[in-house]
Amino acid sequence: MSLNPEESAVPEEAHAADTAEPGQPDAEAAPQPDPEVDATVTEAEVRVHRSPRYFRFMLTGAVVFGVIALILTYAFPANPTYDRGQVFGFLLAICATIGVAVGALVALLIDRAVTRRARTVQADRIDVRLPDPAAELDTERGAEPGPDSDARGNGSRPSVDS
Repeated sequence: MSLNPEESAVPEEAHAADTAEPGQPDAEAAPQPDPEVDATVTEAEVRVHRSPRYFRFMLTGAVVFGVIALILTYAFPANPTYDRGQVFGFLLAICATIGVAVGALVALLIDRAVTRRARTVQADRIDVRLPDPAAELDTERGAEPGPDSDARGNGSRPSVDS
């Protein structure tokens, strides 16, 4: 195997792409813009920060406090009036409610702490409007495009399923 570039199996176009400037787009690889597509770019400043998943925190709190209810059920001596299943159900209802509240509170505190580290960045919003194919078909037939125009052209009304 030779290191001579003339004997290489790689086409010259690949060599040209390797020698191109890093920031410059390749003329062959860049897609040409469609003249019928209307695109507008709007710049805006947005705040970016991470946010906790509240439902996951509340579910975790309910599960942790459910385990606490189970531990409390067997930690004390049995009650002669109520069996352990009834005591566990009562404690589970109370502890799960408290667990959901504590989980939500922890998520709120984490959200407040993370919000302080939020960054403001520059973002581009691109709105692209594609031409309506139904309007093009009507225009080719000589009809004016409008809200009542039908793409099929058979005079039937559009369905109301959507």
